[in-house]
Amino acid sequence: MRNTVKLTTAVLAAGALTFGLSACGSEDSSTSASADTSGPLVVAASPVPHAEILNYVKDNLAKKAGLDLEVKEFTDYVTPNTATEDGSVGANYFQNQPYLDDFNKKNGTHIVPVVTVHLEPLGLYSNKVKSADALKSGATIAVPNDSVNEARALKLLDANGIITLKDGVGNDATPADITKNPKNLEFKELEAAQTPRSLDDVDAAVINGNYAIEADLSPAKDALVLESAKDNPYGNFLAVKDGNEDDPRVKKLAELLTSAEVKKFIEDKYDGSVIASF
Repeated sequence: MRNTVKLTTAVLAAGALTFGLSACGSEDSSTSASADTSGPLVVAASPVPHAEILNYVKDNLAKKAGLDLEVKEFTDYVTPNTATEDGSVGANYFQNQPYLDDFNKKNGTHIVPVVTVHLEPLGLYSNKVKSADALKSGATIAVPNDSVNEARALKLLDANGIITLKDGVGNDATPADITKNPKNLEFKELEAAQTPRSLDDVDAAVINGNYAIEADLSPAKDALVLESAKDNPYGNFLAVKDGNEDDPRVKKLAELLTSAEVKKFIEDKYDGSVIASF
């Protein structure tokens, strides 16, 4: 049986509150989940594909490698980092480098990457049109509302000629940085997890790969346009609080996550919708 814990919204909120309280307290008062390396390694993860990949490791590889692994599922992009920072979990697996850089800067956290495992290509989806060219003038496009994923979404549209962003814009791009918008598209900013649910209310939505898969969308087959995997900076990685990189359990999990067995699992299960980065 899988030892996966699904957290409710209330628990997520409590986790965020715990972080706020611990940040105000002294360093000595915080308890790190990774301080005792003899216990299980608790890893926070998005349900799909991160927790699925971790559970494959747990069920098939961890015991033989001598790793006691526990997986906690989170449905947002905030609590896994705050829980890692305050020691509620020993590691997390859900994010990419631009997102982490932005999160650490804005929240004063100290999360660092350990090993990159996979890429989930960002895609544009629609229940109303079959191609990006078919988008009508004035169409509404839903995009993630966190700064990094919104910029990533706009860069996807720019790369496919749907809009044009001003030269040199980076991971802080917003709709205000659009210099050409031939179809006068309007943008609706939503929490990333809500974008698949918006498809009946908007003309199209830019959706993160993990949320697309959860919504039974196939990035490889259903996306109107899809991010290229070549030289892509958005690979998802295992991460820990700075100083815990040498935890032997973390090192062992990093080795397992980049094993030939995991690569085959990703290729077989996701059929191009998730791409191994190693």
